Amino acid sequence: MKFALARGLRTRLVVAFLLVAAVSALITAALTFRQARAGILQRTQNAAVHDLRLQVDSLAPNLPPEPTDTDLRGLAQQLDRVGGARGWTTAVSRNDGPPIGTAHPISTALRTEAMRSNTTVYERTGQAPGPRLVIAMPVTYDARDGQAGKPSGLVVYAALSLRAEQADISDLITAAWAGAVPALALAAVPALFAARRVLRPVRQLRTAAEKITAGVLDTRLAVTGKDELAELTGTFNTMATALQRDDAELRRMEANARRFAADVSHELRTPLAAMAAVTDALDEDAHSGELPPDTADAVLLISDETRKLARMVEDLMEISRFDAGAAALHLDDVGLRTLVRKTLELRGWREPEQVVTHLPEHDVRVRVDVRRIDVVLANLIANALRHGAPPVTVRAGVIGQSLVIDVADRGPGIAADVLPHVFDRFYKADVARTRSEGSGLGLAIAMENAHLHRGTLSAANAPGGGAVFTLTLPANPEEEPS
Repeated sequence: MKFALARGLRTRLVVAFLLVAAVSALITAALTFRQARAGILQRTQNAAVHDLRLQVDSLAPNLPPEPTDTDLRGLAQQLDRVGGARGWTTAVSRNDGPPIGTAHPISTALRTEAMRSNTTVYERTGQAPGPRLVIAMPVTYDARDGQAGKPSGLVVYAALSLRAEQADISDLITAAWAGAVPALALAAVPALFAARRVLRPVRQLRTAAEKITAGVLDTRLAVTGKDELAELTGTFNTMATALQRDDAELRRMEANARRFAADVSHELRTPLAAMAAVTDALDEDAHSGELPPDTADAVLLISDETRKLARMVEDLMEISRFDAGAAALHLDDVGLRTLVRKTLELRGWREPEQVVTHLPEHDVRVRVDVRRIDVVLANLIANALRHGAPPVTVRAGVIGQSLVIDVADRGPGIAADVLPHVFDRFYKADVARTRSEGSGLGLAIAMENAHLHRGTLSAANAPGGGAVFTLTLPANPEEEPS
């Protein structure tokens, strides 16, 4: 997916580069075409007006003062003959009369503008019989009374085809396209180069981020250049350095905490053993009635707290062995019914008042560490009795190649925000509860024992209510995990 995203970004960069090049080429071609087209048409128009002016100045003085239609037709014919390479057709009108000659059609707007302004005007049209230029040139001449430039009332019209000019303009368009396509093709080369140059540090950052995610915190990148990507690379290196420093500090603190817990547990074990021996003897005196009632109650309280403290120290030592990787697994073949019932008998849990079991009719043989599975079952059942309502249901069986044991209670279940943390060490769902009968490590130890067997332990809420813990282990592992 990440590779696809990188390729997508590269494609977008190349497309953007080519789009800019295409727009630039298009604008340049459009401006060039506009100027060239205007120049071609203006040159043709100026040359035609110049030639027409020469011919009119040469032939118009030969007209009588009051020319007839025949005279006007004759002038138009003469102008047609001298058109030469221009190939124009001409017509002549007098005052507001219709044009006489071969030039047609002539728009009313052009005729009106020529009579009104008494100057040469023109129009270009693309209508049938094709693109053409129509020139309207009023005729002025010296009157006999000496007034120069007096309008004669005559207007000469010349219409000439622009097909040749249109062909030249079409050639310009073709040339523009012919030049734009290679330009775009050539622009693709620097576009690919630029995209590669931009994306190379991005790919390096992605690779480095993946290494950081995988735990290689000493990953660093070489900073080249002084642009934004170089600044980003420098920021990444700073972040990686901070992460590596914080990780080292956390690991040091965690190692110290584990070492402290292991040392304290070990140091407490010996005096607690002596205290337990003394409290056991005092328990007998308290139960026998040899002690006063107040003293007996105090002795029983101290004895109970001493046993709790001893269990907590044992749990701390057990979890310390898991942390140190010193926990060993000793596999034995044992009957599944025997394994479950032995756990219940050792804790004095009665059936069916406290625990209801659903076990295979035949005592299926499984290969497990009996002591550790006993610890797991004891923790799960004790937790269900403590937080749920009896009786607790224990279902055990072999499904395929797996040993599956479910422990379900009849309590309210586990809150959704608590469920992800039930196997965390010392986690308490109720922060106001400062004390509990357990050490807060029972479920964590159960999880570690399941992992030691290469199995899993999960917690969920049953559809009908109550919590369900499911232990899944290989029923007959081929060899002990190292």
